[in-house]
Amino acid sequence: MRLSRPARGLLAAITAVVLALIYLPLLVVFVNSFSTSQNLTWPPPGFTLEWWAKAFQSDGALDAVLTSLQVALASTAVALVLGTLISLGLQRFEFFGRDAISLLVILPIALPGIVTGIALNNAFRTGLGVQLSILTLIIAHATFCIVTVFNNVIARLRRLGTSLEDASSDLGAGIWTTFRLVTFPQLRSALFAGGLLAFALSFDEIIVTTFTAGSSVKTLPLWILDNLFRPHQAPVVNVIAVVLVLVSIIPIYFAQRIAGAEKVVR
Repeated sequence: MRLSRPARGLLAAITAVVLALIYLPLLVVFVNSFSTSQNLTWPPPGFTLEWWAKAFQSDGALDAVLTSLQVALASTAVALVLGTLISLGLQRFEFFGRDAISLLVILPIALPGIVTGIALNNAFRTGLGVQLSILTLIIAHATFCIVTVFNNVIARLRRLGTSLEDASSDLGAGIWTTFRLVTFPQLRSALFAGGLLAFALSFDEIIVTTFTAGSSVKTLPLWILDNLFRPHQAPVVNVIAVVLVLVSIIPIYFAQRIAGAEKVVR
């Protein structure tokens, strides 16, 4: 279906407005990270690298970055293992309740973050009697990181079918050998893309983190929230926000490139 020229112009204008609303605030944050003003007056009276130097010398910010990396890497590792196993179980086997389990796996990322956070907080503190810590935070992040891995892997398994695995079994290979030599090589790019998306999702998550981290754990988003309105900290917060955006964009970019390359190959 071809759109008329006025319709194309209207669609382009709406797209431009939406993109501007999304990315202009990010551009303002980027510019303010170089501003000489401590109160972030606009337009900036001048530009400096002072805040970038202070940000990379801030022990609180560096500790928060390290904590966010630890949580994101650990939750991604858990998501890769569990997401792959769940995908294989739901796609390769038929059993009663399979659709219900699939819905339950996807549900955490569809629920509002505050609902998930409150539910996990109650489960840890009231149900299990566990003190909130970095371990509870990793478990909480893994609940929604699993979804990104699950979606990537199960979509790949549906496209692959079972013919190669059946041929491997007919030739005498066991389940583990078939998975290692046949299934896993075909899933590697899907796992890599799912892992990158899971890492990005965990690294900048704040809502669930607020309810499951505990007072002793400070991730980068929590550090930004705590320091945003402190005197003379706004420029440093802008620097950290720029770093956070870059760290989140990079894995998403590579995941998109991997998906695009697979489409070209097919």
